[in-house]
Amino acid sequence: MKKFFISVSLFCTIIAMAQKFETQKQTDAQGYSFETVKNDQAGVRVYTLKNGLKVYLAKNDDAPRIQTYIPVRTGSNNDPSDNTGLAHYLEHMVFKGTSHLGTQDWAKEKALLTQISDLYEQHKAEKDPEKKRALYKKIDEVSQEASKYAIANEYDKAISSLGATGTNAHTWLDETVYKNNIPSNELEKWLKVEKERFSELVLRLFHTELEAVYEEFNRAQDNDGRLVNYALMDALFPKHPNGQQTTIGTSEHLKSPSMQAIHKYFDTYYVPNNMAVVLVGDLDFDKTIKMVDQYFGSFKYKELPMKKMVSEEPMTSIVTRTVKSPSTPRMTMAWRTDSDGTQEARLANVVAEILSNNGDAGLIDLNINQRQSTLGAGAYASALKTYGSFNMYVTPKEGQSFDSAKKLLLDQIDLVKKGQFPDWMLKAIVNDMKVQRMKMWETADGLATTLYGNYISGRTWEDELDDINKYEKITKADVVKFANDFFKNNYAVVYKEKGVNDKLVRVENPGITPIKLNREVQSPFLKDILGTKVADIKPQFIDYKTAIATTQIKDKKVSFVANKYNKVAQVAYIFPFGTDNDKELSLGVSVLQYLGTDKYTPEQLKEEFYKLGISNSFRTTNDQTFITLTGLEGNMKKGIELLNHWLKNVKADQEIYNQTVKTILESRDVAKKDKNRIMAALSNYAKYGKDSRMTDIISKDRLQNINVTELMSKIKTLNNYPYEVFLYGENQSDLEKAVKPFIANATLQPAKAKEYAEPTTGGTVYFANYDMVQMEMAKVAKGSNVNLANFGKANVFNEYFGRGLSSIVFQEIRESKSLAYSAYVSYANASEKGHANYITNYIGTQSNKLPLAVNAMNELMAQLPQIPAQFENSKGSALKQIASNRINRTNIFYNQMALKKLGVDYDIRKDIYAEIQNLTLPQLTNFYNTDIKPVQYNTAIIGKRENLNMESINKMGTFKEVTLEEIFGY
Repeated sequence: MKKFFISVSLFCTIIAMAQKFETQKQTDAQGYSFETVKNDQAGVRVYTLKNGLKVYLAKNDDAPRIQTYIPVRTGSNNDPSDNTGLAHYLEHMVFKGTSHLGTQDWAKEKALLTQISDLYEQHKAEKDPEKKRALYKKIDEVSQEASKYAIANEYDKAISSLGATGTNAHTWLDETVYKNNIPSNELEKWLKVEKERFSELVLRLFHTELEAVYEEFNRAQDNDGRLVNYALMDALFPKHPNGQQTTIGTSEHLKSPSMQAIHKYFDTYYVPNNMAVVLVGDLDFDKTIKMVDQYFGSFKYKELPMKKMVSEEPMTSIVTRTVKSPSTPRMTMAWRTDSDGTQEARLANVVAEILSNNGDAGLIDLNINQRQSTLGAGAYASALKTYGSFNMYVTPKEGQSFDSAKKLLLDQIDLVKKGQFPDWMLKAIVNDMKVQRMKMWETADGLATTLYGNYISGRTWEDELDDINKYEKITKADVVKFANDFFKNNYAVVYKEKGVNDKLVRVENPGITPIKLNREVQSPFLKDILGTKVADIKPQFIDYKTAIATTQIKDKKVSFVANKYNKVAQVAYIFPFGTDNDKELSLGVSVLQYLGTDKYTPEQLKEEFYKLGISNSFRTTNDQTFITLTGLEGNMKKGIELLNHWLKNVKADQEIYNQTVKTILESRDVAKKDKNRIMAALSNYAKYGKDSRMTDIISKDRLQNINVTELMSKIKTLNNYPYEVFLYGENQSDLEKAVKPFIANATLQPAKAKEYAEPTTGGTVYFANYDMVQMEMAKVAKGSNVNLANFGKANVFNEYFGRGLSSIVFQEIRESKSLAYSAYVSYANASEKGHANYITNYIGTQSNKLPLAVNAMNELMAQLPQIPAQFENSKGSALKQIASNRINRTNIFYNQMALKKLGVDYDIRKDIYAEIQNLTLPQLTNFYNTDIKPVQYNTAIIGKRENLNMESINKMGTFKEVTLEEIFGY
């Protein structure tokens, strides 16, 4: 979504002018002291417990849920130099439970874990490859014995039983953050579980999880973004851990871990005075802080080690790196900046916005992207806890040299140095920051994310709020001086060439013996969590008839939803036709972005929308076309007038169209070099065959022979077709008055939609060759037509069997057998009545593990495993998620619109909730046996041809290697 900018004239009426922010110390009735900041509209409270734990609390009443984060101020920058990847691997292990959670006999398990730890120390020290393999075999044997006492995934089962969503964690340079979104009535149980898991570290099921982390390392090797970033950070930071220690770690260190080192790291950094609890949502301040103190206040304060400061010498020359991969060439360059919160970091951010403000009116946007001088370019600033970077990137066109593309970027920097950017832009940038902050902090997750980010960087909440005042004081003279002082031949540049990556690490399957999962066993701790009852949250279902006000303007239906949160409005024109009716319609929409009118050049149009604080969006799906304006309600009338002027008076330009066609054709070539797009196209081919929407594209010959005047006539006459209008804002009357003058009765009708077949799947394996470490496989099957009566069953099936950390597939493929980093089975209901549902099972793994992973998946799919306790947990989780979910804002309208495609005019969640309440495991099994088990699959596989195991492939069906031309349709 594009950013929103406020016109200077309107700004004072929308957001108060620069406010003074001042920290205030207060004490609640229970004696807990906390800090607030004067003029903080978010109402954040910051507590510090006696043991040093920071607690950030804020209210949000969107739904009876709480967004939780537990950030720890440590990451890969604190990894020992001989144990890189340690912080990230520890993050994985914190999900494995404790001496109370995840074990059925801790005394016996502990003795075996100690033995495994000693073996790993020997393994790490051993240099002889044969002896090292022998030690690993012994580790595998003892691990097998230890797994008899372990209970896999108990943390995930405990958390999912609360109705949690978004359960995850991440590690980066200076942070490790643990995440959950929970129903508000489950807060105390969540605190109890989290207190338990952070109270001690137990490294159970260590070697299987280590292999999963190594698979994550393999995925990183196949990720072009990481490939470039690693090289760039290494060049920018030749001394500092920012560039010298990747978060994922080195292959050598991952394969020779030290359990003792991981324990030491946990004991050193996972202490209360180095952690925080962030809670934003439906909460009571006084009750919540008392509960947090009850569970986390017992953790003991511990002195942190003095961190060795590493300083970089100033960069005085250009540092060059070259990396290679099969994808399209591109270039990234970066200058080293000062740390987060410094004036230099702010100035770098302002310059990045002057150059590239998400496609609106930046110098790169207008002078490079708008003119289609490259396939894409941009700039952004990234402030880290220590140091940071100012980045520019570009994808050259076919035949365009890196030097030529680089010059285009540096020319924009020169314009900043000369002050050749509009005087109004600085004010617009700062005003946009205020609107973006307002929009972000109206959501629980947005505010919570900002809070944990401030904790990690060591900034106070007052620092965060006052930052905007510092931005407001930046002048054009400040920016020009900064640009001239900062941008010199002192940058790093990475050339990503198309070629063979000779740095890939390819390893053998270590031969892990599948461990015991003990699925049906429950620890006393988990039983206590499951047995503790709390007052239920009652579900609330929307009455769309009262939530959406409808009127009529001429022959057009107009729907309105009230915005109760801020001053940002939306106006959407929704046409009941798309590319199925006219596949050249989306082309017209694309070309429109590069065309002006008799009054405005294309660049001036972008600037006019930018000044108004209004963004425009054109989106064409197979059966609908959306034209949307989003921005400040006070300026929406002018935005609507400008949009209608543009559509009515667009000036056709054949030369610009011809240039656009060249860009489209080159972009198609880029797609055929991108692993992710190839896999998407291959999966689509396995699903629908050669005749699908994806392959039915406008031919090169047709593109080159279209008359742009005829193409633009499609745009100019849109207002004469049927459509409906959606309005979102505070004032229904004003918005209706704004759109009314431009609405016309329909005099034209769209062409009949082309129908695309949904062929029967089964029996074919489609393969695309691509040089990568891993292999990806997606088996897709056409199921029965969508049936509303099965939505609840599909929901619970996905929760119980197919997706998520506590699902059976995840447990078996990854936890037990360590055969893949990513594996899932998904039952997807069709979005429109009369169409088929599809079942997908996916495996992404090291190529030599794929046959074993496929066999394991086939065994699982042979019959639905019967685990009553896990079924009840999944059922309860699904019910709690529905009960605590609320549909609001623009989602009210768009959800109703989606339901209409299913032939429903009410909140179907009411039926789904009732269905799940009464669902039994035998009923779910019957659903599986009738709707999933009998289906026949086609298979899509991408990977390196020489790594294929044809014996295994032939068991899946008839093998067919397909060309990129076949799967893309060009």
